[in-house]
Amino acid sequence: MPGDIPVDEFRAAMHRAADLVADYLEGVDRYPVLPNVRPGEIAAQLPAEPPLEAESLDTLLDDYRSLVEPNVTHWNHPGFLGYFSSSGSAPGILGETLAAGLSVNAMLWRTSPAATELEVRTCDWLRQMMDLPESFRGHINDTASISTLLALAAARHGAPGLDAGAIRRDGLSGLPQLVVYASDQAHSSVDKAAILLGLGHDNVRHVPSDPQTFRLSVQALEAAIVEDRAAGKLPLAVVATMGTTSTANLDPLPEIVRICRAEKLWLHVDAAYGGSAAIVPELRPLFEGIEAADSIVVNPHKWMFVPMDCSVLFVRDEAQLRDTFSLIPEYLRTTEPGVVNLMDYGVQLGRRFRALKLWMVIRAFGVEGLRERIRAHCAWAGEFAAWVTNDPAFEIVSTSPLATVCFRLRHPDGGEAQDRANLALMAAVNAQGPYFLTHTALNGRITLHVAIGNLRTEHQHVEGLWRALRHEAKALGES
Repeated sequence: MPGDIPVDEFRAAMHRAADLVADYLEGVDRYPVLPNVRPGEIAAQLPAEPPLEAESLDTLLDDYRSLVEPNVTHWNHPGFLGYFSSSGSAPGILGETLAAGLSVNAMLWRTSPAATELEVRTCDWLRQMMDLPESFRGHINDTASISTLLALAAARHGAPGLDAGAIRRDGLSGLPQLVVYASDQAHSSVDKAAILLGLGHDNVRHVPSDPQTFRLSVQALEAAIVEDRAAGKLPLAVVATMGTTSTANLDPLPEIVRICRAEKLWLHVDAAYGGSAAIVPELRPLFEGIEAADSIVVNPHKWMFVPMDCSVLFVRDEAQLRDTFSLIPEYLRTTEPGVVNLMDYGVQLGRRFRALKLWMVIRAFGVEGLRERIRAHCAWAGEFAAWVTNDPAFEIVSTSPLATVCFRLRHPDGGEAQDRANLALMAAVNAQGPYFLTHTALNGRITLHVAIGNLRTEHQHVEGLWRALRHEAKALGES
């Protein structure tokens, strides 16, 4: 008989899956952070052709347990201290599971009233937590790359002196070149957005950052705008980063706000990483000026322990975002008055019920519980930076008021020899298994990058990483 798997079989499998996930989270540190596999090794264990006959759910879960779980990079591992962490919390996993069970498409209010209204309300909770003005409205996307794309599309739609209707109808042909400004530390999603929006990659001006603080240079930004206007180009928007990818530093927002207002430019704030820290009262002053932005992106899947993926785009002018994307064919027209139809605020028609997991995380931890965890991560990063500073074998390259430290091993020859030594040190530590860190390049030199933001990381893991770094440095003969 055609249909779904029998409910009793599904129920048993879900109970087993719950145990698998709980056991995994309880003992994730028994795995190395990075799986010990070679490219193609997993694919070699998968049949080349799909199964013709049905297989039991127990067989699927057996294969998950033996083939999948051991061979992922364990982002939930307490020793995951590279990139910017994304760790799934228990309430977030519950929300993700329940959302999958409902399997709704939140494109229209009619297609899921609860998903729509929960998203609107939960985003407003986050707005309040970040102390943003009531005028901001939030909408959930998958990642900051898409949120930034949508924000810059809205900027283009409402640019002073441009006919938004003509652009929607005819495209950009015949218009002056539109320029987006961001620091040389900004995320590559800004470049991708410019490419996709037809602005052109060369029309992203990577404004130099200060070589010591790695924050956007206000003087260089002002000079770039003057230069582009003189060349007949049309400055469109500035992207300020609050928590840069390499160093987690924060661009000087008050000065950038002043420039954007004087030049009538859209201000988009990329707070994908750093924005979560704005919920902590004593850290909120770091974000002075964010309330004057036109759009802001913050990723709860980074530092608020919501499972991937969940990116909130706040806009000051909700109508402008809606006007940018709203396109309603007859088969999507509805008659409910005054409702929000989430499909009108982006390029996607199909929209997952991402708000459910965010709603559950905020409720399960409470605002103060989230603050407590972020405070601890920042404090541990400060301790780590102090250890580095006090060890003559190492040096600080950049610190952040958030929870990221950029540092490196010293080398008597400096330059490329120092780069090789640091890459070797990172590889040696990562090969041990309990810890994982990453690197970046600052002022042209390799720099090690530690970001503390994993829900399961404790002080002992930060101490353990430092011990591992010192041990491997000695083993390499570099200290």
